[in-house]
Amino acid sequence: MEFGNVMCIAIPSRIVDVNGLIATVDVSGARREISLLLLPEPAEKGDYVLVHAGFAIQKVDEGAAAETLNLLSEIVASLEAEEETSG
Repeated sequence: MEFGNVMCIAIPSRIVDVNGLIATVDVSGARREISLLLLPEPAEKGDYVLVHAGFAIQKVDEGAAAETLNLLSEIVASLEAEEETSG
């Protein structure tokens, strides 16, 4: 699969643990550690944040996070279906 113009996006993630400026986030069951260093406001367990390149860059509400994750899932499904029909 070839992508012409590629854009980086921030992924909404739910914080499941905070230890200083490091947080563990969950996205659809996948967990990873991220930095809270660039976040302009304090974050706590249960908050949703946008994560880009391993850094939380903005807090978002749960509804916006769910909507974005649903749209990303639809895009992935569409790309996979396109790849199956053309490959």
